[in-house]
Amino acid sequence: MLKPILNQLTSKRVVLASGSPRRQELIQNIGLSNVALCPSTFEENLNKSDYSFSEYVAETAYHKVLEVYKRLSACENPNQRPDIVIGADTMVTMDGKMYGKPKAPDVAFQMLSELIGRQHIVYTGVVIKYHDKEVKFTEACKVNFGKATAAQIRAYVDTGEPLDKAGGYGIQGIGGTFVEKIDGDYFTVVGLPLYRISAELCKLFGYEITE
Repeated sequence: MLKPILNQLTSKRVVLASGSPRRQELIQNIGLSNVALCPSTFEENLNKSDYSFSEYVAETAYHKVLEVYKRLSACENPNQRPDIVIGADTMVTMDGKMYGKPKAPDVAFQMLSELIGRQHIVYTGVVIKYHDKEVKFTEACKVNFGKATAAQIRAYVDTGEPLDKAGGYGIQGIGGTFVEKIDGDYFTVVGLPLYRISAELCKLFGYEITE
């Protein structure tokens, strides 16, 4: 999808405001083989009550991107200064409750026990900053978990996978075995909605998708 603008993109320094090799691999898979990782130092301390779910993840992603862009732009070495910074934030929600990354195995077990057998919504907010141009959006995907026993949930928690995942599971890993069906973009659940990112990059570089 990025083929028409790849020549322009490959001449830019593209930075992902993340420390996640998983997200880096996803970006590389769509053609941005030169993308660099730079974890943001933003504390993610926004007041959740001030935002809707959709707004919260988009605003958190924005602050991640802004922090990375400003820090790298101030580098003495011009090769470290970014042209494009992309950042994302993901949240799992159900019944008006936010499910972030569990900080302990017991918390992960409780989260998953609540989600099992029910439908929840995953929101991923994304920001793309290309110098003074900024794009901010949120994608949502409905996820249905099938049934599972407490022993099965505990065995999954014991793998350690849930501890750095929103909602306590990774759909691209072992956690995907809990997922019965989804309604929306799979990559929104993974944490980087690739179609929308590709479409927005095309727009930024003057290639409109009209058909």
